[in-house]
Amino acid sequence: MEDFKDICFQVIELVRDTSELVLKESEEGKNLGLEMKGKHDYVTRVDKAAEEKLVEGLSVLIPDSGFIAEEGTSTRKGDRYNWVIDPIDGTTNFIHGLFPFAISVALMEGDEVVIGVVYEFGLKECFYAWKGSDAFLNEKIINVSQVKKVSDSLIATGFPYTNFKYLDEFFNSMKYFMENSHGLRRLGSAATDIVYVACGRFEGFYEYGLNAWDVAAACFILDRAGGRSSDFSGSDNYLFGGEIVSSNSEVFEEFQQSVNKLMTV
Repeated sequence: MEDFKDICFQVIELVRDTSELVLKESEEGKNLGLEMKGKHDYVTRVDKAAEEKLVEGLSVLIPDSGFIAEEGTSTRKGDRYNWVIDPIDGTTNFIHGLFPFAISVALMEGDEVVIGVVYEFGLKECFYAWKGSDAFLNEKIINVSQVKKVSDSLIATGFPYTNFKYLDEFFNSMKYFMENSHGLRRLGSAATDIVYVACGRFEGFYEYGLNAWDVAAACFILDRAGGRSSDFSGSDNYLFGGEIVSSNSEVFEEFQQSVNKLMTV
């Protein structure tokens, strides 16, 4: 049995060190080494350097661990433990000097997430939790809001950027939530959106076309803050299923059912 609390704080230290590397590289104004992985899907030299630093440091923390990492710096698979990491969640924002963007690191033991750390650069906010803990923001316990209806909620979403298959359904969903909630926001970083649900800034978040490294850490933090996540249909295939609904527990049923109705073809 690992000491997840101790490991979590070591991850936080590594993530903060990595954030300094990212800011130093970007502030020096060097060529970011921009590459296209696909249409509207970008990676920079800084993404790769940050991921290399994270992989190196996390490999020391748990030597036999594997990785599910966005930029493929390591494809090693661990028998028991695997790190799920996104060195810069919100790369398009980062390229344009726009916040938010974040580092996201989760640790999975088998199929269960046991540690989550999300560091958002703009406000220098570190969200984190470990198995059995509360959820924290910069050492203070956080909880989801107690709003009970979608009509009283602020909703976040993410625009599709590579998969445009469900654009009509997505536009319909945007129209619905614009008309039937306090408003709809799009920040450009799914990890940030979800931890903002965890600390009560948003009541709900939904998006399709995401990967495990976008959501694993943030969804775990949300769970420890009293929230819930599912795929659009309400089942638990949200880490690897490419679609997610996250909210506080009070509005979850209404919100999930609305998203499912609007987004299901």
